[in-house]
Amino acid sequence: MRRVLTTLAAAGLAAGALTACGDDSNNDSTRPAKIGVILPDSASSNRWETADRKYLEAAFKAAGVEYDIQNAQGDKTAFQTIADQQITNGATVLMIVNLDSGTGKAVLDKAKNQGVATIDYDRLTLGGTAEYYVSFDNVQVGKLQGEGLQKCLTDLKAEKPVVAELHGSPTDNNATLFKEGYESVLNPLYENGTYVKGPQEPVPAWNNTTAGTIFEQMLTQANNKIDGVLAANDGLGNAVITTLKKNGLNGKVPVTGQDADTQALQNILVGDQCMTVYKAVKQEADAAAELAIALSKGERKDVPGKVTDPETGRAVPSVLLTPKAIFFDSVKDVVADGYVTKADLCTAAYEAKCAEAGVS
Repeated sequence: MRRVLTTLAAAGLAAGALTACGDDSNNDSTRPAKIGVILPDSASSNRWETADRKYLEAAFKAAGVEYDIQNAQGDKTAFQTIADQQITNGATVLMIVNLDSGTGKAVLDKAKNQGVATIDYDRLTLGGTAEYYVSFDNVQVGKLQGEGLQKCLTDLKAEKPVVAELHGSPTDNNATLFKEGYESVLNPLYENGTYVKGPQEPVPAWNNTTAGTIFEQMLTQANNKIDGVLAANDGLGNAVITTLKKNGLNGKVPVTGQDADTQALQNILVGDQCMTVYKAVKQEADAAAELAIALSKGERKDVPGKVTDPETGRAVPSVLLTPKAIFFDSVKDVVADGYVTKADLCTAAYEAKCAEAGVS
């Protein structure tokens, strides 16, 4: 398994930890200070449009810089076209969430050749040339998922439970890191016979419809004998839950996730989902925006961490933030942080459960 090795000065780094350290001679300060951002899609997770876009826009507006945020909607050709347009239109900084490392690398290399500064946002582009990488500790995200599933199975007093795993997209390096994290928890339990290793399969492009089909096949082949599901994000988790509902198994089979989206939190409130992982996207967006704004002014900032690109061995200056496991009794923390609103979460069907969970 390819590994990304991280060195952090501290956990939970905030954008405020970044300090200026001089000018970037490759950035022509006479060009318009314009930042281009390419988001990956809105189907695999709604966070890109409901959270990342909102927080990045707010940061850029507050700084008074020109910006252009576009979404490639999962289309690799569109991704490259957007990058070309943004560079042609005068972007001096390009921030990308790659669809895969090959496409991402092509865009980063072209930007570098034209003197445009680059940032990998959320996903590291393997073999890429980004000047910074801003994300969460993704191995820790996976570890929290594994520990969360273990907690929920223990609470259910499950004996030798069969655990299925729905991995993320095989072209997303984050999915590799999540898997590394949760398998560091689950593999020892498989090996000592505490758990039984069930079916496992990656989900191409994080496609939720595909995930539902894959899990239906898993469940059929296992004669409904799946006792827990490690789903790599909330979208995949909800696809699993939909299938479990069809078979009268929702609430009986713990399911994990990550992203802490509204649907996942509602699933947790009613007991259909075991847990999710909350990544404070505002912190991530603010940290990336601060770096992008500095680069647009011809400045570089020191950052406290480095990530080693496993393909090139290059140490990429990085900001890695700390994720948090969310269970029934901590759903309120996501609302309190402003990531999800009470109005959206606590609709009529969930109002009583919100009160029970202390959501205010």
